Amino acid sequence: MTIESSASPLIFGGAQSPRAALPVLPPLALYIHIPWCVRKCPYCDFNSHTASPVLPEQEYVDALLADLDQDLHAVYGRELSSIFFGGGTPSLFSAEALGRLLKGVEQRIAFASDIEITLEANPGTFEQEKFRAYRALGINRLSIGIQSFQEEKLKVLGRIHNGDEAVRAAGMARQAGFDNFNLDLMHGLPDQTLDDALSDLRQAIALKPTHLSWYQLTLEPNTVFWNQPPTLPEDDALWDIQEAGQALLAEHGYAQYEVSAYAQPGRPARHNLNYWSFGDFIGIGAGAHGKLSHPDGRIVRTWKTRLPKDYLNPAKSFKAGEKALTNEELPFEFLMNALRLTEGVEARLYPERTGMPLESLAEGRREAEQSGLLQVEPSRLAATMRGQLFLNDLLQTFLT
Repeated sequence: MTIESSASPLIFGGAQSPRAALPVLPPLALYIHIPWCVRKCPYCDFNSHTASPVLPEQEYVDALLADLDQDLHAVYGRELSSIFFGGGTPSLFSAEALGRLLKGVEQRIAFASDIEITLEANPGTFEQEKFRAYRALGINRLSIGIQSFQEEKLKVLGRIHNGDEAVRAAGMARQAGFDNFNLDLMHGLPDQTLDDALSDLRQAIALKPTHLSWYQLTLEPNTVFWNQPPTLPEDDALWDIQEAGQALLAEHGYAQYEVSAYAQPGRPARHNLNYWSFGDFIGIGAGAHGKLSHPDGRIVRTWKTRLPKDYLNPAKSFKAGEKALTNEELPFEFLMNALRLTEGVEARLYPERTGMPLESLAEGRREAEQSGLLQVEPSRLAATMRGQLFLNDLLQTFLT
């Protein structure tokens, strides 16, 4: 959507800023958080909670739509380019509940004709039986949490499915009409060898997903693994796994387009591309985060009440907080997303989506280029291969 405005430049810290109104608002996406899981995994630091025998589907869908109503002021006539159901395990919800939710969303915000709607799912048989019903709702992409196909690794990770169920899940997704699906797979697992990691990857490739999220297990605070750390492979072994795995994926036509994302031609996740190119997204649901641009130049990050019981409490607000990004924060905020992409982004997106002139990055660009971390490419902002390996060092050059 194009916006015309004569708003004055914003003022921060007592000095006039060159940041101005946004002439074009970014694409708009919707993230819907469903926070319940059958069981919390020991490595997981997401906002997920063990489900009770009966989920409050009706109440939660009502809350989600009421939450969305409060963010409609930031739509500004845009269509939704993508929807992502994340969790938790969204596929614990019935097709009936998700259908009512999608209908309510579309009544409030128009869907793009080619909208991508992704649902995270697990390989358990109970969830697979719902795949066909989900597809009938217009959900056109699945993201299936495999993590490993090996029994001993799944047990250590606390997963509730087995390797056979993981294999069957991909087949059932295809039979249900999903010609676009992602498999989530981890490497660097406890006591994992190079052969173990490549065996998992070969099995995943054999299932012919259109997209693979292949990422290293890390120990995060506030998890069981953080407090009781398992034995993970040494750095040299991790490097060998990374190199061999990337070569194997490339050999089979999966191009790396982000730090841990690989896709067949034309099949990158559009929802995530929107995140990484500093697009806008409304976040609804317990603990959901959003990022919303306004025609006057304000860019606001929002976050919602975290605990499901509080989110469902009518006496409490859905929104837990919000923060308008300052000029000093914008370069880092934009680049920490854009530089995750292996090809980066067109340089013109920086002024279009921040309201800041490209020249405001000049000093950091020079330093990063001289350090061999940023490509010398005037029309693009893209990390070198070295910059992708040392992304934190690259981002540090843009901190003011």
